[in-house]
Amino acid sequence: MAPRLTTLDLVSNCDAFPHPHLDPTGYAEWMTRRLYTLKWEDSEGSFAIGYLPLSVVEALKTVPENISGPIEIDPVARTVALFREAATEEERTKLAAQLAAYWRETKAFRLLNGWRNELWPVYGRNGELLFSMERSAVGLFGATRYGVHMTAFIRQKDNSSRYNFRIWVPKRAANKSTYPGMLDNTVAGGLMTNEDPFECVIREADEEASLPEDLVRKHAKETGIITYLYITDERSGGEPGYIYPEIQWVYDLELPADGSVIPTPKDGEVESFSLHTVEEIQEQLAEGRWKPNCAMIMLDFFVRHGIYTLENEPHYRDICERTHRFIPFPGPHWDYRPPQETTS
Repeated sequence: MAPRLTTLDLVSNCDAFPHPHLDPTGYAEWMTRRLYTLKWEDSEGSFAIGYLPLSVVEALKTVPENISGPIEIDPVARTVALFREAATEEERTKLAAQLAAYWRETKAFRLLNGWRNELWPVYGRNGELLFSMERSAVGLFGATRYGVHMTAFIRQKDNSSRYNFRIWVPKRAANKSTYPGMLDNTVAGGLMTNEDPFECVIREADEEASLPEDLVRKHAKETGIITYLYITDERSGGEPGYIYPEIQWVYDLELPADGSVIPTPKDGEVESFSLHTVEEIQEQLAEGRWKPNCAMIMLDFFVRHGIYTLENEPHYRDICERTHRFIPFPGPHWDYRPPQETTS
């Protein structure tokens, strides 16, 4: 029987990349032996935009220049620079597409088996779009990934739970290429280039859960962003060891308790939805049944709604700190301001 997971285990399974102040030895080992840094340069100097594992660096050495453009690899500084010779975002995006397609055609990385035909953004220091890249290829370069998560719930008090929350939990389809059969947040999805987070929530709510657009527009509440640095494992749909810096815009959606609105699978990515008490979800989390980053989102929900407090949860500070980790690569998260509470 697998050991039960604590809330700290759940946090560490998602925010898995060592913190320089919490684990300086582990952080130094990753930075000096396992990774190269993807660098960019502007008028203010150079800055990092991603982390590349050694396997990607080695693969870059064999790519024809007419595919990728010039590539600079510095084994002493352990840095990589590419796409920088292209003058425009459009030209850089074209080079990124050629490189990703070349690796897909040559079957260089299993990660590209999950090709989605979705472009994801990579940003510069001042929030400008440097280039876009196929969703499945972004992970090869350790660039920041953006997404949305929404927890749909009802308020219903009875003797089966200490809390008046019942949360709609989907089970991922068994044929999903990533984390098949695991439990998930009610609605979640990746943020494509130039897509507004709220519009992404509305799109995903329809595609994944058949939730009406007008209801989501009116009642979904943005609660902030969650940030972490994940390290992929064998369940991620590719080789383990890729670094995923992730920013998730988080929303809550209270649904009618009378059952007049029920999430229903639509696009095949979800097998089923079921309504669960807080205690049932806590048990599922302890059993390791939740997708790692979705577990992180649920822990944040428990903190925000007073289910976990400093008094009753020994890892409360770890949850609060590591669901809001500093991500060293630029993007809209650097300028993000949480939504202000309003009173009526």
